[in-house]
Amino acid sequence: MSDAAGGILGFVGMSALAGVLVTAAVTPALAVTGMAANNSITMFENLPGYLEIGDLSEKSTVYAKKGDDTWAPIASFFDENREEVAWEYISQYLKDAAIAGEDPRFYDHGGVDIQGTVRGALKTVIGGDTQGGSSITQQYVKNVLINNGVSEATTEEEKQAAYDQATEVSAERKLKEIRYAITLEKKYSKDEILLGYLNIAHFGGRVYGVQAAAQYYFGTNAKDLTLAQAASLIAIVNHPEKFRLDYPESESNGVNSVDAAGNAVPYAANKDRRDYILGEMLKEKKITQEEHDAAVAEPVAPVITEPSTGCMSAQGHAFFCDYVSWEIKNKFDDADTPDVNEGRELLQKGGLDIYTTIDLTVQDAAIQALADNVPKTAEGVDIGSTVVSVEVGTGRILAMAQNKDYANDPDVLAGGSNYTAVNYNADIDYGGSSGFQPGSTYKVFTLAEWLKEGHALNEAVDARRRDNWGQFTNSCEGTMSGDGWNPRNDGGEQGGYWSAVQNTVNSYNSGFVAMAKELDLCGIAKTAESLGVHRADHQPLSQFPSAVLGTNEVAPLSMATAFAGIAGNGVACSPIAIDSMTDAKGQPIEAPKSECTQALTPDVAAGTAYAMQKVMSDGTGSASSYRTDPWVPMIGKTGTTDNSEATWMSGASTKVSTVVGVFNVTGHVNLRDTYFDAGQAAQLRHQIWPRVMSAANAKYGGDAFPEVKGSLLNAPQVAVPDVLGLSPEAAQQALESAGFGWRMDGEVDSGQPAGTIGAQSPSGTAGRGAIVSLQVSRGNVASVPNVVGMSADEAEATLSGAGFRVDRKQEDVNDPSQDGIVLSQDPSGNAKPGDKVTIVIGRLQGGGPDLPDGPGNNSDDG
Repeated sequence: MSDAAGGILGFVGMSALAGVLVTAAVTPALAVTGMAANNSITMFENLPGYLEIGDLSEKSTVYAKKGDDTWAPIASFFDENREEVAWEYISQYLKDAAIAGEDPRFYDHGGVDIQGTVRGALKTVIGGDTQGGSSITQQYVKNVLINNGVSEATTEEEKQAAYDQATEVSAERKLKEIRYAITLEKKYSKDEILLGYLNIAHFGGRVYGVQAAAQYYFGTNAKDLTLAQAASLIAIVNHPEKFRLDYPESESNGVNSVDAAGNAVPYAANKDRRDYILGEMLKEKKITQEEHDAAVAEPVAPVITEPSTGCMSAQGHAFFCDYVSWEIKNKFDDADTPDVNEGRELLQKGGLDIYTTIDLTVQDAAIQALADNVPKTAEGVDIGSTVVSVEVGTGRILAMAQNKDYANDPDVLAGGSNYTAVNYNADIDYGGSSGFQPGSTYKVFTLAEWLKEGHALNEAVDARRRDNWGQFTNSCEGTMSGDGWNPRNDGGEQGGYWSAVQNTVNSYNSGFVAMAKELDLCGIAKTAESLGVHRADHQPLSQFPSAVLGTNEVAPLSMATAFAGIAGNGVACSPIAIDSMTDAKGQPIEAPKSECTQALTPDVAAGTAYAMQKVMSDGTGSASSYRTDPWVPMIGKTGTTDNSEATWMSGASTKVSTVVGVFNVTGHVNLRDTYFDAGQAAQLRHQIWPRVMSAANAKYGGDAFPEVKGSLLNAPQVAVPDVLGLSPEAAQQALESAGFGWRMDGEVDSGQPAGTIGAQSPSGTAGRGAIVSLQVSRGNVASVPNVVGMSADEAEATLSGAGFRVDRKQEDVNDPSQDGIVLSQDPSGNAKPGDKVTIVIGRLQGGGPDLPDGPGNNSDDG
């Protein structure tokens, strides 16, 4: 016997056996006799009958809110492009075409079409290829088994193995499929099975389900398909890779086919199958002859509409889209399953609708401002620029953009330096970089710590530059040395006694180093951390003295979060990108939550904001502030790193915080020496930030910042050392040791020895850190002896002996004891030698004569 003949008999025997088993399963009351039949039925009944229909892999969609508060899709993610739809959302043409083309007796059989099964078995053996004979229910079973197996797989190898197992050509698999189909028909209605089939069916490539197929191949919805379109889609199901409509050059789909008139026939193979289905629909009286003829006359004309898969299709929103994907992957990943990221599986297969925090009004302003100012590439510099905005009090990310095109495909990335997969705004575990130095914008944390430790805004420090700053306190890592470190001020200032406000407004490096000298470096780091600042690579923040000036590499998003905390009365909220999510069934899924903490007391936040407002009105941030329209109260701080390799403008209203950076992604090019069409690279931050904040202010507004407490504005009163008579050096040292500054204000007539301190102001008490004015004595003033109470002659002798001239005057008294006694003198303190001293002498009423004129009694200077 030939192999072919044996194969035919084998398949015919199996088909006959299947017929007996199906008959027994569908009509169990039927008496079946014979040992072979009974044994076969027993075996069949022992096969698993319960089929768990797992959730289908569906695409997830990311949405952003437009200016009119409606939601717009910006991207989608999928392994299988599928969107499940309800029964009423599917065209009747599709339902009728599926039955006519795949299973005309669908509504008549109990899950298995015996006639079709036998026909398929014979054609498979005779033709040497697998021939479909399965009912729609059986096809549904097979697709469910594929879906269940692939969904549980964690690697591509496991997915392929699951697919092969679910589709292998074997009698055992076919019997299981039949058993499942019969059981399924007992549990679900025909319409439910047909709906499931239409939602799970494969339409070529990564397209699954009729809704995704309608959108991809014809740019419409499943309920709106024409008759010809519906028949073409169902044609694909018969052989997805052969009949798919997105390969016009496919030889298997009849690329070179022509009709009788010699005209090209697009997708000829699909059309042949489509027309067959149309004929079957006519035979089943589902369409009229007129409908049939019109549909057959139509050419197959797909309108391929590529789905927005992944973040590359999100264009200017792509880096925010990437951040959203990482937020899901990080939240839902299970550390106990290192081989699979559950968040990624949920995103790619879970059919999520993800409603994000992004505000397209602010976001579009950010995208356009970047495009107008910073090129994507530039000769001689690897230029980068970012914008990120965060809502105060919620942590919601309102804008996230950069000057590059997003791509995560290695081939695309290799196409030019305008592409990157790195989100410059984010931490490294959110698709970001290892961070950038924020420069002087980091100084606000020293300012906040200054106020936390009881210092005042108008309290001054010795901010003179020096190359030996001595020891800095660090309670976490031990005392640190500042020897050999002499940071310069950006304007070349050599320093002075500057208050905390002055240091902030003018961004004096030496001033902030001097402030840090009176603080705990560990405390400054902890204040930064409390506001949400951390290194982008999640290593501990550096606590060296240089960190005060912004040398830690952090993500711009961290700085925007911190500034929002200062603007929000000290309440810092961790950033979030998702407002809400629903699963494929429309049920809510808990989105990542913002965690808000009271990082600064409201008083300290108000004090910090006070100085930062002056940055915007009188200092380095004014270049951004005056361009912002509408204007609302704003705080801010600028930052420029060494060699001007990165420049920042960070600021906030009481509603929105925004950070803008222009920087070297790699390399060390000085941006003050770099120019683009929009101007000097170092100044472009002041053209971008106002445009973004103008959009934010227009939509969100802004309130006045709280008033600062007097105790935080003015330093407490403390005793001022008395330095009169000390050498200038000794006086200065005494004042510095007591926490005061000093200023030399020339010479003064004084009784103190020449060259010593002859005058100081203030004296007694003054605000801690106050500047004390010192004047050097000329040594030309003597102390006038106190002669009050002496007799007139004794007083005159005493004053004359001290080198002073005497002028006598009399005053009537009633007390005999005051007669002839000096009642008062002027001056009574210091005077130059030779100066006149007037003494007033008592004269008893009715007493002796007036004093005679004489040299000592002359009231003129002579």
